[in-house]
Amino acid sequence: MIKIDNITIGTVLKRLRLAMKLSQEELAARSSLDRTYISMLERNIKQPTITTIFLLASALNMKPSEFVQQLEEEFDGHTIKRTTL
Repeated sequence: MIKIDNITIGTVLKRLRLAMKLSQEELAARSSLDRTYISMLERNIKQPTITTIFLLASALNMKPSEFVQQLEEEFDGHTIKRTTL
């Protein structure tokens, strides 16, 4: 098992966006989010709120639960640990 500190959505978000042949600009317009924010999510610089996940899922024509399922599959076999400060 691989240990990770955070679940990030970047890889999944980019894969889904490209599968729909959308640019970051198009996804931003569909989700009412800024293109630079989409870029930061894809590069794992920012973490989305649950509201953002709902907006992205809608823009990608899927249910939020389907988006989360994609994340589950991406991180299957990983051990996630929470570090506290």
